[in-house]
Amino acid sequence: MLPKMVRPDAKGRITLGHLADGVSGYMVTETKDHRIILKPYVEILANEKWLLDNKHALKQVSQGLKDAAAGRVSEKGSFAKFVDDDIE
Repeated sequence: MLPKMVRPDAKGRITLGHLADGVSGYMVTETKDHRIILKPYVEILANEKWLLDNKHALKQVSQGLKDAAAGRVSEKGSFAKFVDDDIE
């Protein structure tokens, strides 16, 4: 991607446009030579963080997504008996 000149508005804001798609915030760092570095991050729900913390489960989910994308899936019937309607 080629560098692009952007200019701040009257309040000092710079619009990132499509570069901010899917990003919930940026960590901003200013170097000694006054360069500004933006590191994008996204937030996840606290009750979903366990998956990122559990490397084994994350690997299994990742493999499952790859298998599904490649068409390596099979019907296992209804999982309705495992549903707990009291969980939000």
